[in-house]
Amino acid sequence: MFSASLLVFLTGCSGNQSALNTHGHSADALRDLIILITVVCTVVWLMVVGFLLWALARRREVPRRDSDTERKMALSIRLAIAATILTVAGLTIASFYTTRDLNSSNGASLTVRVKAQQWWWQFAYQASDQEPPFLTANELHIPVNKDVRLELEALDVIHSLWIPSLAGKLDMIPGRKNIITIRATRPGIYRGQCAEFCGLQHSHMAFVVVVEEGAAYQRWVAAQAAPAVEPAMAEASAGKAVFMSKPCAACHTIRGTSATGTSGPDLTHVASRRTIGAGLLETTRGSLAAWIADPQTLKPGNNMPLVPLTSDELRQISAYMEELK
Repeated sequence: MFSASLLVFLTGCSGNQSALNTHGHSADALRDLIILITVVCTVVWLMVVGFLLWALARRREVPRRDSDTERKMALSIRLAIAATILTVAGLTIASFYTTRDLNSSNGASLTVRVKAQQWWWQFAYQASDQEPPFLTANELHIPVNKDVRLELEALDVIHSLWIPSLAGKLDMIPGRKNIITIRATRPGIYRGQCAEFCGLQHSHMAFVVVVEEGAAYQRWVAAQAAPAVEPAMAEASAGKAVFMSKPCAACHTIRGTSATGTSGPDLTHVASRRTIGAGLLETTRGSLAAWIADPQTLKPGNNMPLVPLTSDELRQISAYMEELK
């Protein structure tokens, strides 16, 4: 029974959102601190339990009040106080150095501005020599083994960015810019999450971090910086016309078109993202249609209103969204 319980407990130590399954410089430092504190606390607990059992098991004698007994008692108390001070001081120093290492870098090769709002994430990539600036939503791509500087801002309430496998969490406070540096040491897909309760859909405010080799990352940047492709299918072309004629274009941007809204996510390459709704649904034509048809049922309280559409218009817009890769 104990073995089965232990195995269930240990399953929480792995996965793409585990603080112990680390693949980043900052996360490695935090993992080592967690292990250190756990080991120290375990040793202290075992010592306390051991002394308690010894005290319960030893033969009781009539207490003596001579000077030798009082001297031994005073020495025991001094040793206990000294051990406590040294333990607390050691853990405090270890925490200080770990915190200092969280933002240490050799010069970030990439800067991304991260904006959090109820309940989704915007990632703004700065212009480079080869590519113009561009925006994406709920999916952050970074190159492996490179320091990436994230400039964090909150647009409404307090949020907190946390990528357990890559870095510690950092609060995002309206009106204040915080900075965290991350460095992924292995390609892969990692999950990030808002770690500060921010309202009704706090648990559905996730994002994906895709760590890629240099060449793959550059291909992704080139594709994202490009304007939206023109629809290849007649149904998708009709969907584009419907999108531009509805309130959709007032809230969302699709680069290369007349849609320049800024209150919602940039949809220029929405179909290239793994999820929609900040990790709520996998990106498929069906999930896109479901979200467009009734976003409040899928994610109550979000800022996207219900836009009246006929069944034909819904099929056409979903076909258009599916082509925005």
